[in-house]
Order: sequence, then structure tokens, then C-alpha cells
Amino acid sequence: MSESLSPLSLSDIKPKMQLKGVVKRVSLAGALVDVGVEGCDALLHISQVRGRHVNNVRDVLSEGQEITVWVRSVDPARSRIDLTMHKPPSLDWEDIQEGQVLSGKVVRIEKFGVFVDIGAERPGLVHISELADGYVNTPSDVVQRGDVVEVKVIGVNRRKNQIDLSMKALATPTQPESREEQDEIPTAMALALQRALAESDTRIQLSERQPSARRPSQQKRTEQDDILRRTLEHHEGEKR
Repeated sequence: MSESLSPLSLSDIKPKMQLKGVVKRVSLAGALVDVGVEGCDALLHISQVRGRHVNNVRDVLSEGQEITVWVRSVDPARSRIDLTMHKPPSLDWEDIQEGQVLSGKVVRIEKFGVFVDIGAERPGLVHISELADGYVNTPSDVVQRGDVVEVKVIGVNRRKNQIDLSMKALATPTQPESREEQDEIPTAMALALQRALAESDTRIQLSERQPSARRPSQQKRTEQDDILRRTLEHHEGEKR
């Protein structure tokens, strides 16, 4: 928002403009403020005076006091300017749309999620399910109050003045593992068994060249069964 110390005319005044003014008169309903526009004193209603639940404007303002104000509205036809001492939001409701990516500050943490100030009239809610991929036990595991985070607008309910946000929607998706990475690495037991079976095959091949009472296929099955049994027994012994 721009700031102007001495506007030249009423046409220079725009909503949300920040101005410096001098209180000219205080009443029960509010105050008249000179913001530098010739022939046009601006109106500051009691509801727009700094602080909450102001019962008496004189408790806050006095004639001759210099104050900072913002323009709420301008009516050139009536030469009227309405002011506020509450800084207006940088985002109006009509400016907020689903899909927008905004930056904001975490201002409150609850069990069900966190509230993020994105510059709107009120903070938006990041529900606990929208904080991160996977299960989140408590919001404080992901963010802390005062953190500046990026969020995506996933819902706007102007009737309820509610803004739904998501941090999960901006998370970088995990790249799928390559086929090689997906293949399981052989265990030590499997490697030992493979080596033992290979050695058995070698011995069987050598024995086939020599006379034997046993048939080679029967001898091979017997040796492999014995190797498997001994490998399993060895593996169970290591586990104990």
C-alpha cells in the first residue's frame, strides 16, 4: 500500500491508501481528521479507532493529535472519505482463489491443524491431514509458531469467512525407484546357499566321470538336501 502525506485532490485518494492525518474534532461517534485534502475532512468512526471495544473516543484520540490511517472508501460525489486505524488486509476475499500459492506465517497451532496468516482478513487453516504426506501425530512435529511456510489454497468459503490451505499439495512427489533399486538384495543366507549348491554341482559333475553305485541324479538331490539342512541349521544358530 502506498503512503501519501499531502494528496492534491480527492481524486488522488484510493481505498487502502495509507495516510498521515491530524485529528480536528472528537465526538462520541468518532473523529474528523485532516488528511490534506482541501475542503474535505475525513471521517473516522468509533468502530475504526485503534483498539478494541472503544467506549469513549477521547480515551484514544485528542484534537491536534497526528495519527496514521488507511482509506476505507471514497465517495467523490459527496466529497467524503471514510478512514480506519486498522491496517486493512493485503488480500481481499475476492482476491483469494482456489489453486493460489501463497506465503504466510504460522500464527496458531491446534491439535487439528495450524492457522497461517496469508495477509487476508483472517488466517487460513491447514488441517493436520494437509500438513505433510503420511501420518502426522501432532502439527508441532511439522511446523512451529512463527514459521514462514508456503501454502496452496484448496478451498474458500466466503459465507463462513473460511480459508482452507494445504502444505502437502506443494510437497515434491517422491520419485519411483528404478527397477534395479526395487530388486531385493540377496541375504547372507541366500548367498551362502547359492555358493554351497554351486560347489555341490561341481562335485557331482566330477563324480559322474567315475564309477559309482549311486545314480548321479539321486546323489545330487541327496547332497543338495543335506546342504540346505546344514545352511538352515547354521542360520538358526546365528539368530540365537
